[in-house]
Amino acid sequence: MTLYYSLVFLLLVFEMAVFLGLIIPLPYTVKRKLFAFISESPIIAKLQYGLKITFIFILILFIDSVNRVYRVQLETAAFSKDTTSVGRAAALGAERMEVQARKFYSQRNMYLCGFTLFLSLILNRTYIMILEVLRLEDRVKLLEGDKKAGGKDSARIAEAGGVGEIGRLKKELEAKDRDIETLKKQTEGLQREYHNLGDKVSQSDSAPKKDR
Repeated sequence: MTLYYSLVFLLLVFEMAVFLGLIIPLPYTVKRKLFAFISESPIIAKLQYGLKITFIFILILFIDSVNRVYRVQLETAAFSKDTTSVGRAAALGAERMEVQARKFYSQRNMYLCGFTLFLSLILNRTYIMILEVLRLEDRVKLLEGDKKAGGKDSARIAEAGGVGEIGRLKKELEAKDRDIETLKKQTEGLQREYHNLGDKVSQSDSAPKKDR
């Protein structure tokens, strides 16, 4: 196994360990603090960014391994057509063994890269689902009257679990509140102008009556 495929295998083992760590049952408080730390740690953020770049290279290796498997399949089919006689089959035996070995290695690399990419998707989805469950548990505890359910950890988990959706909605609500306040001020200004104009019109109407 070459160096980069060995690194892919180590990454697969690391993903398996992380997945087991995610599904291990832990106390609610410990799990909440752990995921709050993961969601706000700059080191974890840099690690996730580096893994995203690594998965791009693994995707390239996966496409290359699929291409190799296809080419080896074509070579295997060509060898099966050439074995028309016993002497020809004996002469091509060594080459056929080499092709079968390359087929095995290419398929192994394809499965290795494929499972690594697939497990990365499962990890991402599992992480988001756990954050969502923790956020909903916090909301249930708050509704039940548990004051300990709120706090910084809950806010961090809510921001991470919403994947930016909650923050975006909060910004939209703040913008709408500002718009409402602006409209209220404009309405009050228009009402004052309307009353001033009404007073001026009433004064202009009453002035000729006094002259009479």
